Amino acid sequence: MRFLISLLLAGAFALAPLAASHADEAPAPAKADKNHHSDAHETGDDATPPATEAATRTQHSVSIGGRTIKYTATAGTLIIRNDKGEPQASVFYVAYTLDGTKADKRPVTFLYNGGPGSSSMWLHMGSFAPVRIETTSPEATAPAPYNLVPNSDSLLDKTDLVFIDAVGTGYSRPVGKATGKDFWGVDQDISAFSRAIQRYVSVNQRWNSPKFLYGESYGTTRSAALVDALQEKGMAFNGVILMSSILNYGIRIPGYDELYIGYLPTYAAAAWYHNRIANKPADLKGFLAQVRAWAAGPYAAALAQGQNLPAAEADTVANQLAAYTGLSVQYIKEANLRVEPGRFRKELLRDQRLTLGRYDSRFTGTDPDAAGETPDYDASDAGISGAFVSAFHDYVDKQLNYHTDLDYRPTFGDINKDWDWKHKAADQMRPLPLAYVAGDLGHAMRTNPNLKVLSVNGYYDFATPFSITEFDLAHMNLDPSLSGNLQFLYYPSGHMIYLNTDALKQLKADVSHFYDHAALQR
Repeated sequence: MRFLISLLLAGAFALAPLAASHADEAPAPAKADKNHHSDAHETGDDATPPATEAATRTQHSVSIGGRTIKYTATAGTLIIRNDKGEPQASVFYVAYTLDGTKADKRPVTFLYNGGPGSSSMWLHMGSFAPVRIETTSPEATAPAPYNLVPNSDSLLDKTDLVFIDAVGTGYSRPVGKATGKDFWGVDQDISAFSRAIQRYVSVNQRWNSPKFLYGESYGTTRSAALVDALQEKGMAFNGVILMSSILNYGIRIPGYDELYIGYLPTYAAAAWYHNRIANKPADLKGFLAQVRAWAAGPYAAALAQGQNLPAAEADTVANQLAAYTGLSVQYIKEANLRVEPGRFRKELLRDQRLTLGRYDSRFTGTDPDAAGETPDYDASDAGISGAFVSAFHDYVDKQLNYHTDLDYRPTFGDINKDWDWKHKAADQMRPLPLAYVAGDLGHAMRTNPNLKVLSVNGYYDFATPFSITEFDLAHMNLDPSLSGNLQFLYYPSGHMIYLNTDALKQLKADVSHFYDHAALQR
């Protein structure tokens, strides 16, 4: 996961504690969101990162779709250099490549989480690698021993997989004269990943392979701009998969009350899951379609009137909000028809002294003060972090046979704290003060009309609400002839869709269809 950290949309709100709360003071969220996760391993280490490229290779097999697949796992480092040819960073990666195939015809996918300040460990250990950590999601996973199991839903039958750690996370570090500030920013990060991917492709002779990017959370921010940057350098891509997206960290759409309108369908999904909807409809998808339409229509129109909204109309809106969210009419009125995400997560199950998770609102937690304003922590983050961190260390050491004196950083808080949020977007004359990358993705799709984009979203994700993703991707100024290149899919899960094993199976099937179409197009 991880993840995001900051100001989701515009001005008056910060995306959240760990990437989530929407706030006025842009670009410096307080805590790395995993993409995200806990602040363990956030101090520097004394070990020296390797100044040369090295790799360890091990042989394995896994059963996918009833067929045994033999593959090579490579854990190693890539050295990226500046324009003078001087080494700037040692970038850690783990690659899984199918044995016995021609590399120039075989798709290759580059995967990463976000943060800013997160390693790729969350996608690596939870989604499509040949192994996967078992959790008890949506319940908190018990402490060790954990179970790392063969992943029958791996994507290795469709594509080779390369998991990359951002510089400063995982085992990736600056080298030579470089420091963190050379990598810790929207455009600096895009440059580093661009060079790392080009280096991997060159070293492994993959220039003629079909190519894909797969990012989660802030990783989608990266992907939207990275695909455009790489294509400008002559590396065309077949597809981009955006999981739990955030493409706009502060650019307002005039007259559009982003936070409340965009979050309402996510509130409704959580209320539906926790049985707080009167006469609960059986079909979640149909219910949310109804909520979306009302949010973008009558609700948006009511909020646009501000304090001039007539009392009778305000009563009507409050009653409909209560019906869709499970909150009381009185609470909604006291909140002036505008309930912020943290307050909703605290209020929905307050009568049970339970709070909702942020990354996944199916999770519930408890606070010492049940009368408080917002949850003290994210139950969905705390419930799985220990399993992922422990499993990764055990796996890399025992199965991948990779050893180093460096401290592995699942997340590194200094990165988010020092992040440079300015971005020179493809469709802007001047740098933007905050990251807005939907325009970059639109530019990439226009200049490469064969580029396919798949947006996958969890209904219960409070970190990157699906309705806000829909809005951002609907405003890329695409020509109608390109509309078929953009697809949306939804799952009964949170930010980390793969934690729901049933959702993972469906996600694997859906993404497989995407690869079949995008990798074989002519």
